[in-house]
Amino acid sequence: MLRTLLRRRKKSLDIADVTVTDRPQVRRAVLAAALGNMMEWFDFGVYAYMAVTLGKVFFPASSPGAQVISAFATFAAAFLVRPLGGLVFGPLGDRIGRQRVLAATMIMMAVSTFAVGFLPVYSTAGFLAPVLLIICRLVQGFSTGGEYAGATTYIAEYAPDTRRGFLGSWLDFGTFVGYALGSGLVTVLTALLGTGGMTDWGWRLPFLVAGPLGLIGLYMRMRLEETPAFRAQTEAARARASGAAAGSAAGSGSGEEQVEQARQSGHGRLKEIFTRHWHAVLICMGLVVVYNVTSYMVTSYLPTYMTETLDKDATTAQLLILGTMVLVALTITVVGRSSDLWGRRPMFMAGSAALIALAYPSMLLVRAGGALLPAFGCLILGLLLVCFAGTAAATLPALFPTRLRYGALSVSYNISVSLFGGTTPLAVSALLETTGDAMVPAYYLMAAGVIGLVSAFFLHETAGKPLRGSGPMVETHEEARVLVADSRTEAGRRARDIWLRLRHPGHRHHDDH
Repeated sequence: MLRTLLRRRKKSLDIADVTVTDRPQVRRAVLAAALGNMMEWFDFGVYAYMAVTLGKVFFPASSPGAQVISAFATFAAAFLVRPLGGLVFGPLGDRIGRQRVLAATMIMMAVSTFAVGFLPVYSTAGFLAPVLLIICRLVQGFSTGGEYAGATTYIAEYAPDTRRGFLGSWLDFGTFVGYALGSGLVTVLTALLGTGGMTDWGWRLPFLVAGPLGLIGLYMRMRLEETPAFRAQTEAARARASGAAAGSAAGSGSGEEQVEQARQSGHGRLKEIFTRHWHAVLICMGLVVVYNVTSYMVTSYLPTYMTETLDKDATTAQLLILGTMVLVALTITVVGRSSDLWGRRPMFMAGSAALIALAYPSMLLVRAGGALLPAFGCLILGLLLVCFAGTAAATLPALFPTRLRYGALSVSYNISVSLFGGTTPLAVSALLETTGDAMVPAYYLMAAGVIGLVSAFFLHETAGKPLRGSGPMVETHEEARVLVADSRTEAGRRARDIWLRLRHPGHRHHDDH
């Protein structure tokens, strides 16, 4: 009798607890999420490669150095409102669903990016021109506040536990493909139209491409279904609400109902995030710092650094960064698959330690003359970046439970990106202008590596494990049956061990050795 009770306490999995994923649905989910991220970074690639041109178009009265800083300040303005977007879209995605919010962010991003292509320039509209540019950037930043966290959450909640790293890496594959497409388009247009043609009218063309891309992305996202984890969470919440309503009708349970309503409200969710999950928030922010500082340093600042600070040829600099992005895109899914085998924590720790050790040498190579040594320096930076890019999408959503995942990740991610990631080009260019030290980018990367190493040290391994608040997810029914059988065997073994210890106190069973 006692052994039976112990077996029930150590409850094993039932076949109904295991979700068998649908491969076509998983592919659609990954493709739609990656396409949205691709569009976001298409805009970033265009803006980073045209920072000098946009400075001339919208801030012509400034000196060349001030023009670059003004252009990057406008770039950074979008990151100031990203936490606000995260505060709005994140809890909303936990309440009404991931799919609806992701469709809304896609619309806002496409419209605001497309509108930049129609803006008047400073020579025709004066001060109104940079104001309108900033407004478009603010709308982009607000929509992006719900984009990456929602996309990573969506893929993570659809992916089988043993392939979450590989499938999640396709999201950031879209990131670097989008950047490569945007930067590649600017490079081609610059070669065809020349600097004068780009300044006169060619700068508009890359932004106008965002319209058709946005329509394709919106169509794909509207065809998506909600994630299995969110559907299960919604059904459980409805069951609790029905139970609370029944208890209230019977004259009891009103206090519990009020507590549950408070937990379900946006304010209640945010309070729970910062009071009960603050440690996960800090780990998330630290990992985001090392990933995004490295990413924005390479993708957004390095092209301008090589042309304005090092006086390298613009086309050569653009081709070097473009080649780096192609390298990252080609290797990112390999890193994602490796994180499924070796774990997320080792990948982040190794990447952070390598960043501390190699940031300075790689920047020395970037500063060297010719094209070969700078290409080797960019290669090192790209390989460092891919350590984080291939692992982040699977690591960050696993830090938080299902009912708070979208909101907690949105808030943590966007606060960190706004303070340290998106401001990287502005901060580094300002520090370099102030100090005159051309190695400022290396010091900045090393500081980010220290933060990443400390954060990864406190990270709990999640590779191959179910997401918090969700049951196991597998690819086939056979895997589900094996998992249930193994769970029952493990539950029986644990019950047996407890039974033996109760029957024979002080005696160590031979399985304990």
